[in-house]
Amino acid sequence: MRFVAMTVSLVLACVSAVLSADEKAGPETLLLKDYRPQSVYKTGGTQVQKARYPAVDMHAHAYARTPQELRRWVELMDEVGIGKAVILTGATGKRFDDLCTMYSQYPDRFELWCGLDYTGYDKPGFGPAAVKELERCYAAGARGVGELGDKGKGLFYSEPTKAWGMHLDDPRMDPLLGKCAELKMPVNIHVADPYWMYLPMDARNDGLMNAYKWRLDNQPDIIGLEGMLEILERAVRRHPKTTFVACHFANCCYDLNRLGRMLDACPNLYADISARYAETAAIPRFAAAFYEKYQDRLVYGTDMHFSRSVYEVTFRILESSDDHFYAWDHFSYHWPLYGLGLSDAVLEKVYRQNAMGLLQRQPGPSPSPVRSDVTPTSVN
Repeated sequence: MRFVAMTVSLVLACVSAVLSADEKAGPETLLLKDYRPQSVYKTGGTQVQKARYPAVDMHAHAYARTPQELRRWVELMDEVGIGKAVILTGATGKRFDDLCTMYSQYPDRFELWCGLDYTGYDKPGFGPAAVKELERCYAAGARGVGELGDKGKGLFYSEPTKAWGMHLDDPRMDPLLGKCAELKMPVNIHVADPYWMYLPMDARNDGLMNAYKWRLDNQPDIIGLEGMLEILERAVRRHPKTTFVACHFANCCYDLNRLGRMLDACPNLYADISARYAETAAIPRFAAAFYEKYQDRLVYGTDMHFSRSVYEVTFRILESSDDHFYAWDHFSYHWPLYGLGLSDAVLEKVYRQNAMGLLQRQPGPSPSPVRSDVTPTSVN
């Protein structure tokens, strides 16, 4: 026992020494992946504990796997001011049915969207069976479709079949997207990834710390970001009666004007802001101006699992005017973040009103007062 105890103590001491060495490493040995600066600016900070208006999270997934987890999620939603969450299951068949059974415990708090069944997409006669399954999912409770996903090689956010080589503007998708219009089911679509994922992984890559994890620069025969945006726009234009939600700002954070041009050209296109808070919090004045201009076409979303800290950091970025802070638990970029300080009018639309227009009905009882609990504190 003494030998075991000594061995454990030695291991812990070694681990502690390694961690200490990483924290104290100088610029000659510090690895970029270990860079975790802490803000030294004494500017104070804002902890936003509830959304200013009862919010609709338009981009969540089936994070809760048990009734107990689901109950804790609902309790947390009450505490932070999330009135409803849209669960983008991407599922069909039994998987979708099982999720409906579970989440139907709270019908006023969750809305489930289904996936598309691409089985046989590469064979003649594809279409009718997929449309039939979409209709079946609608009858089972699906009220939208998504998250569909294509990062340049085809629609692959799907089970059991991944539709490699088929993109959103492919004629084989026309019957499905047309049926979505008929059933008034919005389509959430993830196209491409942030710009720096396609750039060389070198010293000039502005988003390198995050880009390397999700890199696409080393993928042969992949359609690039601009090509994916063109595919999205062609599909949206060809189906003017179908409502599309391009998630993550359509990955146009590096050039929000590019997204703006699509929104100008396509009245049936919206964008959700999920999982791109760090990307836009680096350009607060430009991003805030974009929110102001397109306040009727943006919807709130998280896509970051559920926790108090996840919700609070999104509220802080949208509502506060805080300067130069980090959120390393959630975002792996080297740059500091800034609050956008959005106006009440913009916040109400982004948090709630635009989403309710898409969902076409009112949510359950609001768990939050109109004003949020905002507590000044030193959180830098």
